Amino acid sequence: MISQLPVPDKTTEVTAFAALLSPFDLTGTVVTADALHTTREQTRHIVTDKQAHYFLVVKANQPTLHAVLRNLPWSRCREVAYDRTCGHGRRETRSARALTITDLDLGFPFAVQAVKILRHRTGCKTGRTTRQTIYAITDLDSRQARPAALGEIARSQWGIEAVSGDPHHVRDVTFSEDASKVRTRHGPANMATFRNLAINTLRTAGYTSIAAGLRETSYEPFTRPLDLLKLP
Repeated sequence: MISQLPVPDKTTEVTAFAALLSPFDLTGTVVTADALHTTREQTRHIVTDKQAHYFLVVKANQPTLHAVLRNLPWSRCREVAYDRTCGHGRRETRSARALTITDLDLGFPFAVQAVKILRHRTGCKTGRTTRQTIYAITDLDSRQARPAALGEIARSQWGIEAVSGDPHHVRDVTFSEDASKVRTRHGPANMATFRNLAINTLRTAGYTSIAAGLRETSYEPFTRPLDLLKLP
């Protein structure tokens, strides 16, 4: 976690997007974000102002665009990238396809490729299988990112919320952030900052489990936190 901003009252995360990216040099990087940020303004800002690339998921909040992507001739794809993993109590198989969409008038600045990713998950114990299809658009062309690379970018985006070591997951589960009673004025932002500080400090100290690190630190609450922060 390197930055955070409060979302102004009576607005959404979209209004804070440009301000959050403002301090960083993103030249040549790939920016991913939730489907909420799949807007023309955001894509234009990423490419024109930040000189970066984008990979943005398309969901039902963009019904027209989602329908167009869903109805593309995906069966004509010449290249399909497959990836298989096993962990967290499940086996997962993912396939990634990409089609050039420069001849379509989607209304999204710089859109070059559409991406379709199919995920099959099977529980190791239950044997239950679930299937999910994800669509996305990107300004990366086929020379810059083939289906395998696009699938990897998508997995990095899912990791923001799904990986157990991610700050969002840790703050929700280990720190019970959603159940916090601190809800007024600058309190929520301040507490989020303290939680991020704790997570980053424990990670830097080599802890792979934040919950275990908190327990060990609590055994000597007057000395271990200061030692970790290198304070007298």
